[in-house]
Amino acid sequence: MSSPKFPRVPLVRTLTPQATNDGSFTFFSQEFGELFHSHHGAKQEAEQKFVQPTHLREQAQLSGVIYLLDICYGLGYNSAAAIEAIWDANPSCRIILVGLELDRVVPKAAVHHDLLDDWSNNVRWRLEDLSQQHHFEDARLQADLVFGDARSHLQEIQQQGFQADAIFLDPFSPPTCPELWTVDFLKWVGNCLSPNGYLATYSCSAAVRSALQEVGLQIGSTHPVGRKSPGTVATWRRDRTLPPLSPQEQEHLQTRAAIPYRDPNLNDARNLIQERRHQEQTESDLEPTSRWKKRWQDRNKE
Repeated sequence: MSSPKFPRVPLVRTLTPQATNDGSFTFFSQEFGELFHSHHGAKQEAEQKFVQPTHLREQAQLSGVIYLLDICYGLGYNSAAAIEAIWDANPSCRIILVGLELDRVVPKAAVHHDLLDDWSNNVRWRLEDLSQQHHFEDARLQADLVFGDARSHLQEIQQQGFQADAIFLDPFSPPTCPELWTVDFLKWVGNCLSPNGYLATYSCSAAVRSALQEVGLQIGSTHPVGRKSPGTVATWRRDRTLPPLSPQEQEHLQTRAAIPYRDPNLNDARNLIQERRHQEQTESDLEPTSRWKKRWQDRNKE
């Protein structure tokens, strides 16, 4: 099926593509002061930090339907990589996708600049349609883009009984976007994860990992992609073997860096969430993170 043609509607503001090291492109967020993807490779990150750790190819071979929850959909790369992997493993697999995104301009800008061209036509034209209409449905894919604060929308999705086989947790970094990394938000994220599903994120933040553990999830460390820092994978299943955390990562979870962000009512302002954590860290008896960092720097020199 050929790709539908949409008019080139002028964007409300300009988002300029920036090249990453694998030849794919991303955008820079003025609000958060960060790129949407690793500069080491946007497409590479989607595949290796999100698709591979959630075992979507293996899941697709065993199931006729896969449910995906893409938190911070952005340019659509994680969803594109997931759909491509699933259909590569099982062309007849039906996919149910929910994408949460704050800024409705971003998916449209990705289409405007032809940034989905790195994926097959079967994937590209469907996600182009989704970016314009915010809903897409045919025999192979049912997809919805939900715009606004993910905290409120996630509660609605969970209350509807949505259970994802794979969750992509891809907000901007915890220091700049703490509201989507709190224990309270991650509890709702976990409620949307099926008993056999996997959650993947690029972050190896001790605060994020300890929050996932506090929710009750088992966590593992995923391979670094173009940099030293690994990502994180999580699941409810205790009988599954996840890639283990290194001794250094395990010790990191015993420092003040592991004190998680909290947002009890899921509506606090960013600065209040940051201040709450800072106060808890100040009053904590846990080891200062600087001491842990120096200890491991000294060990790595030996």
